[in-house]
Amino acid sequence: MNHHQLPPRESLEGRQSWSAVAKGCCGWTSGIVRQRTRRRRELESTSRNMLGVLAWVFSWWLTEALPMPITSMSPLFLFPLFGIATADDVARSYMDDVISLVLGSFILALAVEHYNIHTRLALNITLAFCGDPVKPRLLLLGICGTTAFVSMWMHNTPTTVMMMPVATGILHRLPSDSDNFCKAVVLGVIYSATVGGMSTLTGTGVNLILVGMWKSYYPQADPISFSKWFFFGFPMALLLFFALWAILCLLYCPTSASQTLSAYLDKAHIKRELDLLGPMAFAEKMVLGVFSTLIVLWMTRSITEDIPGWGALFNDRVGDGTVSVMMSSLLFIIPNKKQEGEKVMDWNKCKKLPWNIVLLLGAGLAIAEGVRTSGVAEVLSKALEFLGETPYLAIAPVVCVISGVMTELITSNNATTTILIPLLIQIANNIQVHPLMLMIPGAIGAQFAFLLPTATPSNVIGFTTGHIHLTDMLRTGLPLKIAATITLSILMPTLGTYLPTSFI
Repeated sequence: MNHHQLPPRESLEGRQSWSAVAKGCCGWTSGIVRQRTRRRRELESTSRNMLGVLAWVFSWWLTEALPMPITSMSPLFLFPLFGIATADDVARSYMDDVISLVLGSFILALAVEHYNIHTRLALNITLAFCGDPVKPRLLLLGICGTTAFVSMWMHNTPTTVMMMPVATGILHRLPSDSDNFCKAVVLGVIYSATVGGMSTLTGTGVNLILVGMWKSYYPQADPISFSKWFFFGFPMALLLFFALWAILCLLYCPTSASQTLSAYLDKAHIKRELDLLGPMAFAEKMVLGVFSTLIVLWMTRSITEDIPGWGALFNDRVGDGTVSVMMSSLLFIIPNKKQEGEKVMDWNKCKKLPWNIVLLLGAGLAIAEGVRTSGVAEVLSKALEFLGETPYLAIAPVVCVISGVMTELITSNNATTTILIPLLIQIANNIQVHPLMLMIPGAIGAQFAFLLPTATPSNVIGFTTGHIHLTDMLRTGLPLKIAATITLSILMPTLGTYLPTSFI
């Protein structure tokens, strides 16, 4: 009987050693595969949950099934319940530096409104622009210019609310056959508020949503500071402002009517309104001083890469929100010198803070962070691969128009921006252009809501005066919308090229 010989001990040990290594490698590889598979499944599950939450939140926004502020708070409970983010992480989005910027700005705006500084400013600027004798076109320029300037520092809606009585007060002296000039003034106020708000970060919530989402998606990139946005937004707003004035003059204020209107318009009425306000009180001067200082600090915190602003003294740890809250807090410290112990501002005067806008901004930032971390961004990227060969110049105007149409017909400009920006970021990645080159047309395009009375609160305010009708808004808004889209499409590849080198 033949017996198989056992292998030498050294050979057996060698085989056992190699077998152990092989088993170890297989186990290690298997572990990695299982871990990656588990992570992929978790990522896919999180992505599905995030898409479901987006559909949930957006449907509530679009249908207004719940008040918008309540819908804006829904990520605070939906994200933790569906495993998208922890409660602390999602709550952090609702107190970002952008939110601080909004809160401080709104407190200052309430102080300006409380002390009637906006009315004094409007009357002084109108008095300076109206000419002597009064020229209707110059008067229209003064009213529109004042509205646009105020809207640069305050939200569009309160600007329109404050400026409309000033503007319509001038119209009371006009004869009944001067409807066209009345239409020009009312349309000028509502559209100038929109145009002026585009030029600064604080002018409208849309700009702040854009800035917040940029910071959330690209945390390593330089933030969009107040001054950097201003150097792009102000020239664009200035071009649109003069386009608006030219359209209004052409349609409603021809040269032939100027002489007739001049007989009914005089500086005496404006001067009487100004005299009724009396001299500036100490509290008014303090509010104006704090507001002016805030603007200077915003503009000089971060200037250029070669010329660092004062923020460099603090290792760039200071944000625009830091300055906004700091300066607004001074109003609660400075005495008003009217009653002993009373300050320029107290919390009772802040009860009108627009918390709906604050909560909407917080929801937008939370959604942006959720889309980035849940894997939805990759899903969107794959779905949009077909756009890879599309030239930028063909997409930017389309984005602008789609954004504007959504605001006109479906939802508010803030909600439109919140919905579109994540999608536009993925489109930009697919066509290999800088994300801001699509994010900005999407955000600013949402503000080109000039056609319908219900498109923005400012439009509603103008429509309820009784001086304008739907046909007037369509007649004026359509050429303005076309001019705005063309202007933005031209500026993005030219002046807009300044943005990527500054922000990244």
